[in-house]
Amino acid sequence: MVVIPARAGSSRLPRKPLRPIAGRTLLHRTIAMARAAIGQQADVALIVATDDDEIADHARAAGCDAAMTDSAIATGSGRALAAALAQPVLPEFVVNLQGDSPFQPQGALAAVIAALRAGAQVATPVINLDWDALDALRDHKTRSPFSGTTCARATDGRAYWFSKTIIPAIRDEDGLRATGRLSPVWRHIGLYGYGLDALRRFEACPPTALEQWEGLEQLRLLELGIPVMTVAVDPPAFDSSGIDTEADIARVEALIARHGDPTPPL
Repeated sequence: MVVIPARAGSSRLPRKPLRPIAGRTLLHRTIAMARAAIGQQADVALIVATDDDEIADHARAAGCDAAMTDSAIATGSGRALAAALAQPVLPEFVVNLQGDSPFQPQGALAAVIAALRAGAQVATPVINLDWDALDALRDHKTRSPFSGTTCARATDGRAYWFSKTIIPAIRDEDGLRATGRLSPVWRHIGLYGYGLDALRRFEACPPTALEQWEGLEQLRLLELGIPVMTVAVDPPAFDSSGIDTEADIARVEALIARHGDPTPPL
């Protein structure tokens, strides 16, 4: 089951799922992206989990199922679990597809689903940054130090750690730059797939200290000893950061005007 959490409350962008971006709402864009990624996989359900009747009706207008969940649920993962547990037949896997990130890298959702089918308890996508992208991330962090997450990972994809700082530190960077186009830094994309038991364990545990210090809930998984498999995906057509402010909407609309609209039709 792929769940799109879409709560009404947002201090920075009220009723965010219903906000239009270049003529299409944020929620309809996310639904369209998810449908295209799921493709012909008949055993994958798509549902919007919300606490608002208008948002639920808006999802259904796009032909997408909606589940009503408690407005007191604070996180997308918690809302995804609540929607999954409300189903007459429990899903084996639950993917939390963040409703404010409609411009995910192409193939990210399908790659996460494939990793779960292959046995991962938790799967999430990452992008290998080239040197220009790493320079841009460093520059961005001078203004917004807690925006953008990086990941240290094993060669088989297992995540060692996630951080809001840029990891790993790089000795002899000039020499390494001369050897190829790609840096050793992986940027994390906020899309998570869970085995149902792993998601239950995660939600049953209170936030850990390291999770709260970094502001990264996936660190709770690592501290619980739940392995996280990262899947490498290609960079998106343009910036895949979440939509959190009016400035984010203006930025994305400018990118659409410049590069075309990457969202498939509903």
